[in-house]
Amino acid sequence: MRRTPRTTRIRLAAPGIVSVALLALTAIVLVSPAPLEAQWEVQVDGAINEHLAQIVELRHRIHAHPELGNREFETAALVAEHLTALGLEVRTEVAHTGVIGVLRGGLPGPVVAVRADMDALPITEDTGLPFASTRTTIWNGQEVGVMHACGHDIHTAVGLGTASVLADMREELPGTVLFIFQPAEEGAPPGEEGGAELMLREGAFDDPTPEVAFALHALPSLEVGELGITSGPAMAASDTWTARIIGRQAHGAQPQESIDPVVMASQAVLALQTIRSRNMSPLEDGVVTVAIIRGGDRSNIIPGEVYLEGTVRTFDPDVQDMIERRMEEILDGITRAGGGSFEMTYSRGYPVTVNDPELTSRMSPTLARVAGADNLHVLPPTTGAEDFSYFAQRVPGMYFRLGTTRPGTTSGGLHTPTMIADDSSIPVGIRAMSALVLDYMTGGER
Repeated sequence: MRRTPRTTRIRLAAPGIVSVALLALTAIVLVSPAPLEAQWEVQVDGAINEHLAQIVELRHRIHAHPELGNREFETAALVAEHLTALGLEVRTEVAHTGVIGVLRGGLPGPVVAVRADMDALPITEDTGLPFASTRTTIWNGQEVGVMHACGHDIHTAVGLGTASVLADMREELPGTVLFIFQPAEEGAPPGEEGGAELMLREGAFDDPTPEVAFALHALPSLEVGELGITSGPAMAASDTWTARIIGRQAHGAQPQESIDPVVMASQAVLALQTIRSRNMSPLEDGVVTVAIIRGGDRSNIIPGEVYLEGTVRTFDPDVQDMIERRMEEILDGITRAGGGSFEMTYSRGYPVTVNDPELTSRMSPTLARVAGADNLHVLPPTTGAEDFSYFAQRVPGMYFRLGTTRPGTTSGGLHTPTMIADDSSIPVGIRAMSALVLDYMTGGER
């Protein structure tokens, strides 16, 4: 998952349509749910207890040996070995290093997909964990540390644990589970393709084709035992853009001889913020960020051009289109007025991650039962981005948050060197994911 701000707890007073969605979902999760068949609940807990030590050990191995996107060779081999030992049908090298496992139940029923991402980040770990990563690699021409700073090692462990639990129940399992272990969720290396979109192009949903897809993500702002859910748009579309503000170079002591790209770029940085403040509704969520501004070589030389780069996050395709159009208009107007010109590249990234409202309404009581109603938090949308969005475009999807900070301890945020996900979150994630699959297959929690 892309870098995400610390997520707040329930905010029922949020303005506009968000507050309506939050109130509706809060009402849903407080409804007293019908329980799973008692024997299944006992079976799930028993299987978790049986497999947990092995799953935690696998998590430690994955965490200590992290791999960047499209390079998850060791992780993929470990995943494939475990799924094969469980007797699943296993397909490897999907979208370079992705692994797919198919668990066919003994009874007829729907196909349910469970997604877990495997890639790490170019961050040097500073957690002090006994299984901390010391691995380094070359990223963008520089040596960097590699770390599971986004919790994907927990996601993979939960996926493997859920496969272990449901494999023990395969004879009475009323349907098929498609386990998808995905590479490059954080984005493929420059010049490469990868991730969910490529997995789908290479047939991840073709045989068998799922009816729905579930996924979870670690969230250090929630404690172990807590879960979070959002109905509707949950994570933003993520776009990137670059621009060259082109002027004319001159001596710094003779600005009248220049067409100053520094001045034009400065005006552009400020003017781009008016898109958020004056072109979007105050109730509309979105971000326009200039993250890089670069130009010039000496204090006495006005450069010939300045480079800008940033990101745009939106929840509505119409707003996304409007922002791209307004950026072009603003850059064109400012550079024309200054006597210069510009070149801009706007790249659409991950689409909006949408939790299907009907599926979320149906399955939220399952999460409330697993965690306890007081431990299921309705979360507002976040401007982080996720390529689970591609899976959720194909079939109804639901993406929930898993608390990973052990009570009484602290953790850095996602994508930081001090992010710590506690092992005790793993059985909570396995229990929640197993319950979602079983409840959906049996037609429960409607």
